[in-house]
Amino acid sequence: MTSLSRRGMLLGGSALGAVGAMGVVAPEAWSWSPTGSVIGTGTGADPHWVWDAKADPLVASLFERGEIDRVNELLAGWTHNDQPLPAGLPEDLRVFLEEERQLPSWADQTKLNRVFSFYERRGLYLGVLYGLGSGMMSTVIPREAKAVYYSAGGADMKDRIAKTAKLGYDIGAQNAFGPGGQMVVTCLKTRLTHAAVRHLLPASGHWRASAEEELPISQADIMVTWHSLATFSMNKLTAWNVPISSSDSAAFLHLWQITAHMLGVDDEYIPATWSSANAQSRQVLDPILAPTPEGIELAHILLNLASEYDGGLTKPMLQSFTRYCLGDQIANWLQIPRQPTDAMVSTGWPPFVAAREAGLWFPFVPQGYWLFDEFIRLAVLFFLGEGETVNITIPTGNNPNYG
Repeated sequence: MTSLSRRGMLLGGSALGAVGAMGVVAPEAWSWSPTGSVIGTGTGADPHWVWDAKADPLVASLFERGEIDRVNELLAGWTHNDQPLPAGLPEDLRVFLEEERQLPSWADQTKLNRVFSFYERRGLYLGVLYGLGSGMMSTVIPREAKAVYYSAGGADMKDRIAKTAKLGYDIGAQNAFGPGGQMVVTCLKTRLTHAAVRHLLPASGHWRASAEEELPISQADIMVTWHSLATFSMNKLTAWNVPISSSDSAAFLHLWQITAHMLGVDDEYIPATWSSANAQSRQVLDPILAPTPEGIELAHILLNLASEYDGGLTKPMLQSFTRYCLGDQIANWLQIPRQPTDAMVSTGWPPFVAAREAGLWFPFVPQGYWLFDEFIRLAVLFFLGEGETVNITIPTGNNPNYG
């Protein structure tokens, strides 16, 4: 199958369709230099062969000791960064969580304090990009699509997306990584979930038959997802002519740098600048995008999630926004039909963005935008969580439909 110039996708917005097929882009051997990382040094080891040396043996031991259900029950009430760990946790897990909940030495509180103002003004765009851009892009990231499809999350995509949406909500909340925020806890629970998937998924014959790797969710895979969120979103905001100051740009990058670290990514793989991020993305994300049967099915499950409530009323608009965010090539890969609303989105979104940006010059408008956007975000979480608080739990099995 021919491939597109994915650089065009990451940089060029809806112009992807004009880029066209440019021939196969083969993945390269890992060559990104750790000198471009947040710590400026490292071994240079290929992250495709690096997983989580701390969380993986810990979670495997919890499984062997039969403690997963008890741990999930105990951690259910642990939600905020500054909240003490619950009593009764296994000692090795308690030590791990206490150590890993600390922010890295290179964390910049000035940038972390500033980034909420950025979300306050641009949260709506980021919500669209995270959901209908990055979220749908995940279905054409073959390793991610297959890992989701055959793991426990694939059996209940609404629940799986609710947990992903929680991370998307928590990262944009005020003081996300500070006291009162929830992002530290969300990252650590996600990290335990990743370790559990690495423990469980190799036992799935269906996954083994479809996957090229021996273990899922390597550090390279996490950075692929990172780029599909952070790097992709920044490039799309630029393509949409959203004016972003250097301070806002640096703060947004730093938020995602901290997120990668808290998810267990070694610092030598976390880009220090957007230029360095784009260089890494060109190597790990751009060449690997491709359709798979699993990804196509997941995409249609995602686009149909709201149909149980609105009878499919919003589905054409969701399809149009997906096409607009990701372009014709990916939309066609995912067998997303063209809709009459395609033209409305492609012609209406740029002036909407321009008008919204113009409104930022008026007093109290940013706060009004935030309140409106916050209502939408909370409504989405309420819908996905079916009215219950979304809690990230360690899975105890794979997709029961596939063994």
